[in-house]
Amino acid sequence: MPTTMNEYVGPLEDTTLCNTNFRTVLFTGQHAQLVVMCLRPGEDIGDEVHPNVDQFYRIEQGSARFVFNGTETRLVSAGDGVMVPAGTFHNIINTSRTLELRLYTVYSPPNHKAGTVHRTKAEAGVAETLQLH
Repeated sequence: MPTTMNEYVGPLEDTTLCNTNFRTVLFTGQHAQLVVMCLRPGEDIGDEVHPNVDQFYRIEQGSARFVFNGTETRLVSAGDGVMVPAGTFHNIINTSRTLELRLYTVYSPPNHKAGTVHRTKAEAGVAETLQLH
């Protein structure tokens, strides 16, 4: 019996750098999810917390300020990685006034519906509000 392959294999850096959507889910497995993101100049993701999800971020383009638990901040730029443990409030703010921030993130376990694409932060907010109701 043939098996279905659901791996992600591809040029992750190029895919991240070419992504113009706020959020695009590339892969969803049982225990992890791969997502590329693009934040416009000055845009942030909004303060959020995932009680049962660890998250890894890799910055491919731009610079950002990560804010943890509302008070602790870290400045990051292209090439940096950030781990956010489950239960940690966090926000990512694109610190550039001219450049988009491009990054990818790995959620463990998955946090979004497989195949999710949110073109803008506003679209993501509407979708998340609908999920809560």
